[in-house]
Amino acid sequence: MTVDLVGFLGVVLVAYLVPGPDFLVVVRSAAENPSKGRAAALGAQTGLCVHMLAAAAGLSAIATRSPMVYDGIKLMGAAYLVYLGVRAVLAARRAARERRGANEVASHAAPQEGGPARGRFRSGFTQGFLTNVLNPKAALFFLSILPQFVDGDGSPARQIFFLGMLDIVIGVAYWFALVVVAARLRALLARPKVRHRWELTTGWLFIAIGVTVATTA
Repeated sequence: MTVDLVGFLGVVLVAYLVPGPDFLVVVRSAAENPSKGRAAALGAQTGLCVHMLAAAAGLSAIATRSPMVYDGIKLMGAAYLVYLGVRAVLAARRAARERRGANEVASHAAPQEGGPARGRFRSGFTQGFLTNVLNPKAALFFLSILPQFVDGDGSPARQIFFLGMLDIVIGVAYWFALVVVAARLRALLARPKVRHRWELTTGWLFIAIGVTVATTA
């Protein structure tokens, strides 16, 4: 099996360095709690596994060649991103109202940990997974870009599987490194006003990305 590894690795690295919905999910989750950030990273890469297996089986070709299927996946992904954004904005406004009604001591409280460890992991993993598995651009990557690095003389399914697993492993390493960096935001987010701005900003970013996904052909 011969594949263009150098070219493929270059494309993969650029794809990860360009921020997208999964980037925002991982950073937000890590800023809330490092374990939730790692869970979101694993969820995002599990979503890629679904796209990779579908491409290897030829199912992505069916989905992307059918406008109805493609648009359905795109709209579900967009709706989920808007949902995350609206939830973040509402949470920020609710926290601001509660803070105004709290006493002086409450204003110095640390940011919430996001519930029990199991709940944090489940929440982060679900958000990362749904963000990627409902992203039709991820399916297009495995269907249109990835095959360009496949040797026509070998088994396409095997090569797609190999390159896909390499992509996923690289992504896990990248996301985990990002979690370490983003987790340092927690000290800054302990300040109520900073956290309020952070929640509003990331919430509106989710909404903007969701609307862009829904309206982009």
